[in-house]
Amino acid sequence: MFEEFMGIPAHPLVLHAAVVFVPLLALLTVGYALVPLIRPHTRWVLGLLAVGAPVAALLAKLSGDAFLERMRAANRVTPEFLPKLEAHQEFGDITLYAGIGLGVVALALVRFVPPRATDASPDASADGRPGRPLTLALQALSVVAACVAVYYVIRTGDSGAKAVWEGQ
Repeated sequence: MFEEFMGIPAHPLVLHAAVVFVPLLALLTVGYALVPLIRPHTRWVLGLLAVGAPVAALLAKLSGDAFLERMRAANRVTPEFLPKLEAHQEFGDITLYAGIGLGVVALALVRFVPPRATDASPDASADGRPGRPLTLALQALSVVAACVAVYYVIRTGDSGAKAVWEGQ
């Protein structure tokens, strides 16, 4: 299912969605967490990206796994080249998990951090909104999760590009 699209390997086509959406999710998550002025305008976009970016990373991983199996079955992977592909595959796995983690943090921000700064209260309010400590924790977590996700997108892309350009 994730092997080809119109005769072209799906992985080079699908991975670009993850390369765009995961860093975009990271940027918007940090923006939403730290810049209260943009919250009312970006809330729905952040919620959609929080779901879409991990799905894009999952599709990139699944298509990459299918592509590697196809190359192995056709004996197009030499034993010397296999460690590079396996390292790229491991980075892809970590990128998927980092994207999922970032998506969860983004959804928590959308759910628990009020869209307007004036809606926040020092303690948990009667309407169930969190207090300042939870907001600060989510802000810090969003920066860390965004940095990790972007780092692994870059590492995965770099290892994949090196594998392609250095050849078998």
